[in-house]
Amino acid sequence: MVPARSASSPMRMLTTVNLDADVKASVHTLDLMDTQIASYLRAGRRDPVRVGPFTVGFSETSDNPYRNYAVPDDNARPTAEDVAALIAAFEARGRTPRLEYLPSACPSVQPALERAGFVEEGLLPVMTVPTLIEPPAVAGVELVAADSDDTILAMATALNLAYDEPPPTEADLTSHKGSRDRGGYTLLARSTDGEPVGGGLITVPIDGVAELAGIGVVPSWRRRGIAALITHRLVQVAHDLGARHPFLMAADDNATRVYTRVGFEITGRVLHISR
Repeated sequence: MVPARSASSPMRMLTTVNLDADVKASVHTLDLMDTQIASYLRAGRRDPVRVGPFTVGFSETSDNPYRNYAVPDDNARPTAEDVAALIAAFEARGRTPRLEYLPSACPSVQPALERAGFVEEGLLPVMTVPTLIEPPAVAGVELVAADSDDTILAMATALNLAYDEPPPTEADLTSHKGSRDRGGYTLLARSTDGEPVGGGLITVPIDGVAELAGIGVVPSWRRRGIAALITHRLVQVAHDLGARHPFLMAADDNATRVYTRVGFEITGRVLHISR
C-alpha cells in the first residue's frame, strides 16, 4: 500500500455518567476497527497468493516495496516453515520479503519473523475519523476529481514531486486508472491557473472500509493548509462511495498533526517489517 505519510490524538469528553460502560464500549470499538482494517488489508491484495497463514500481493511491474507485501491472518501463529516459504515466495519473484499489518490482530507473528531475520521498518499510526472537521479554505486552490487522462497525469506528477520520486511512468498512470475504474477515487489539487499542487486517492472500498493514501503537496505550496483540505475532501468522497470507515496511516508527527486538524484520531498501529 502507498502511505498517506506520532503525536497524541485529542481526547474526547464522555457525556454519560456510566463511565465503565463507556470505556468498555470504546475498547470494543477499537478491537472491531482493528479487525475490519486487518481484513481490508488482506482483501485489498490484488491477485493474492496464499503462503501458509499469509496473504501476499505482488506487483508484476514494480519492485516498489509498498506494492509488494504480505498480510497475516488474524491470530496467525506461523511456524518457521511458514516463514521460510514466505521468504522463498518473495525471492522467487525478485522482491524484498516484506509485510504490512496490524500487530494487535496477530501478536505471535512479529517474533516469528524476527527469528528469521526480519527487521522492523516502522510502526505507523493508523488514524480514523469519528467526527470530520472542516478546515479553512485556501485561496487560489481548487480540488477536482482526477478522472481524465490529463488530470490523472497532473495528479501523479504532483504526488511524485511531493514524495521526491521520479516522474510517473506509464505503469503508474495505468495503476491509478485501474483503481479509478474499479471504484476508487483520485483527487487533484491545482492552482486556479492550472498548476498541479497536490492530490490524494481513495482505495477501492471493501466491506465499508477504504484507505486514504498518497496525500501530498508539492514543496513550493506547503504550509498553506492544502493537505488538510485534500484530506477533508477525500473523507467526504469516501463516505459517498460507501466507505463507512475511511482510515489512513501517518508517516510522521507532521502528517499526524495535519490529519488531527480535520478530526482524525490514532486508533491503532500498523507494522512495516522486512528482511
